[in-house]
Amino acid sequence: MSPNPYENEPGFENANSSEDKKAQAQYVAKIRHETLRISIIQRLEDYMGIHSDGVVDDFPALEESAEPRSEYDVEPTPPAFEPFKDLCKRRFLWYYDSYLISIDEAEKAVRPNQNFTTMPFEGGGNTMPGKFNYPELRRRLQLIHAVLYREIDYWAEEGALQVRKDTTTASQLGRQFQQIVESYKKNDMVTLDLDLVDRNPFVWLLTYFGRPMTNLDGGMFRIKIAISPRFPEEQPRVIFETKMFHHRVSKNGVLCYFPKRPDELKYHIEAMIHAIEDTDPPYDPRTLVNPEASKLFWGSPDDKKVYNRQLRRAVQRSME
Repeated sequence: MSPNPYENEPGFENANSSEDKKAQAQYVAKIRHETLRISIIQRLEDYMGIHSDGVVDDFPALEESAEPRSEYDVEPTPPAFEPFKDLCKRRFLWYYDSYLISIDEAEKAVRPNQNFTTMPFEGGGNTMPGKFNYPELRRRLQLIHAVLYREIDYWAEEGALQVRKDTTTASQLGRQFQQIVESYKKNDMVTLDLDLVDRNPFVWLLTYFGRPMTNLDGGMFRIKIAISPRFPEEQPRVIFETKMFHHRVSKNGVLCYFPKRPDELKYHIEAMIHAIEDTDPPYDPRTLVNPEASKLFWGSPDDKKVYNRQLRRAVQRSME
């Protein structure tokens, strides 16, 4: 398979005339547009209840008390099995900046509502008609991003309700929180504080103190950990509240990390600290969540020096 999709079409494996090269660029352009529109935007809109007119479905109403079910009640329809739903949401938050950059770059080459160019191998039922509309794709991406943040707030409301109802999930999370707090009191290698926001075990506030003798030395960063009542099926959202310049932290503060065991929160905390402190990680394209910082971090030695200076400035700002 060729990295050039035009050359993967039967009969066009060696098509390299000037007309072919022009068509190759046009083919890549519409594939990029449709990948953003269908694979990313439409999928997330379906997940988040966002309609084509921009109307967003409300999150389910929260009930303080529910009537006990009887044997005559009809069982509610279970939700469709979506094993990658939460993964797609988390990845969207990680790569949101990259999507916007792709749109900014791609729209320079086309006009709004410009028709796709028909390729010489398209015909019959094998066509990809359509128009470029990057301003609309940007608007839809921004709405998805906003609704994903609303979902985080909704989790906190769900969690507070579970606390009032004294559910098993709320109690278990509270115990995990206390155990993790106690374990880090005995850990001389990492300095951090953990608190509950509004005594809600579904919303943790981690205050990370930079390790001495590193570029993080002296820094103090507040990190919000939002936990779903459906954890571990839905994984936590981890967001820096203190502005941070780091190749594993998006411009919006979303931390990219990989816990060894996704079903235990202590491994999440360990993975967060490792992602922040690791100065010599193996290259992993999944972690490129901050395009500006990643370009410097993985660039030349001079680029790396600029990265370290930017990181130190973020550390200094955190102390102001």
